[in-house]
Amino acid sequence: MAQRWDDDERGRGVGDAGAYAAGASELVEAMDAPGWVAENPDAHLLPHLAAACEALPLALRASRTSGDGTFEVELEWRGAPGVGEIRRGIYALVGSIAESASYVRQRRDAEGELTFELVTGELDGRFAPHGHTVRFVITP
Repeated sequence: MAQRWDDDERGRGVGDAGAYAAGASELVEAMDAPGWVAENPDAHLLPHLAAACEALPLALRASRTSGDGTFEVELEWRGAPGVGEIRRGIYALVGSIAESASYVRQRRDAEGELTFELVTGELDGRFAPHGHTVRFVITP
């Protein structure tokens, strides 16, 4: 049996997440729409991120927008060591800019650098559908 965590005795779960697939698919469909990623994240996202960092063990080091519209945010972690602690801080930071639908993915690159990818957007709010793509790069 392939264990899913240290003391897993079942090797499998209790159900599936099919009830949530339609909502996730809505976000994926929106992500593929031409021009869905909103412009000017420096104005729309950066002030919220900077304010949130003041209350978190994160320091905002730099930001830039890549050619595909991804907002690249370099952060310094100043909290207790451990990926779980960093993840908790990043999720609090994500909450400062999250819209009605979001996707977050944690990754490590070949050099071991920890990154979090965020796609967040409005699908059916008072504004036209739009979203943001953000890549948080964490340095210890």
